[in-house]
Amino acid sequence: MGKPILLHLGDDIKWNHGLYKQLQDKFEVRRSYSMGRDEFKRALKSHQFGDFVAMYRPFWNTGGEMGNWDDELIALLPPSCQIFTSAGAGFDWVNTRALAHRGITYCNAAAACTESVADAAIWLLLSTFRRFTWSALAARSCDAARFSDANRNIAAVTRNPAGHVLGVIGLGRIGQRVAQKAAQSFGMRVVYNDVRRLPREVEDAVGGAGSATFYADLHAMLGVADAVVVATPFGGEKVVDATHFRAMKKGARLINVARGKLVDEAALVEALESGHLEAAGLDVHYDEPNVNPRLAAMENVELLSHTAGASIDSHVGFERLGMENVLSFFETGKALTPVNLQWIDQKAKL
Repeated sequence: MGKPILLHLGDDIKWNHGLYKQLQDKFEVRRSYSMGRDEFKRALKSHQFGDFVAMYRPFWNTGGEMGNWDDELIALLPPSCQIFTSAGAGFDWVNTRALAHRGITYCNAAAACTESVADAAIWLLLSTFRRFTWSALAARSCDAARFSDANRNIAAVTRNPAGHVLGVIGLGRIGQRVAQKAAQSFGMRVVYNDVRRLPREVEDAVGGAGSATFYADLHAMLGVADAVVVATPFGGEKVVDATHFRAMKKGARLINVARGKLVDEAALVEALESGHLEAAGLDVHYDEPNVNPRLAAMENVELLSHTAGASIDSHVGFERLGMENVLSFFETGKALTPVNLQWIDQKAKL
């Protein structure tokens, strides 16, 4: 019997060569490189990669040329496949429930980019309080009148975040780290909404002015928060719509470092234009890579190009964590960062 087969999606690894050697010692590594969807489908149908037991995608920019992992692709996987590990935090491009129904564990790599995304969220948070974009654009214009306008008028509409309430939608790894940085560095009080209340030790770990306070009702949480960070995975539906904006305090701020489709963008524009929201900071957008021009024209809106998690540190971690997930799964029976175990467990009980 030969070694079990692992299908490596995308480019060569760049950093964790010693760990990759461990993978090669335990598995026969076969490559798909950057096949488009039609070619990849033909390869699966013809059994080109053999009966692979695992799929490993180390980078976000490569290895995903086959497009969304929907029912069509998943149905073509061999019965031998047990785990799929991929770079990146979001997994709205893969039907993790369908994978689970095939008995395949899906692992993301959110843990590897937690620090980078949290740092970006804090920068966006600061920008919404201090209007850094207005000041920066005025300075970069090299226009003395614009510079003087920002210099003279920005203080009248800006605040320090200290003493304000931060609301976090989704207190996962990234949400927790954002909350810690805001509480411990700025003295913000943290409230959060999630599908369930987290253990007390997680709430206490936020630190700063005290434990994070759980709100089971999102509308109630929005009513007390001065700034709201969206940090929850995309589950197929909007999390913040017009009713939620109306529930937010007048003068509140919204930061989104999760997925653009979690927020009703038209309702966000309306809330900003009406003055109900003070400012917004967006790393992600509803129709990426297209940015809403109405948002882009607002000086009280900070915009990024979905780069919150983009750092060498994150990418080194993506590459490493994917391999660690595969090795752990076949050595211990448990992956490190699975996201669809609830559906695999349901299948096992049937």
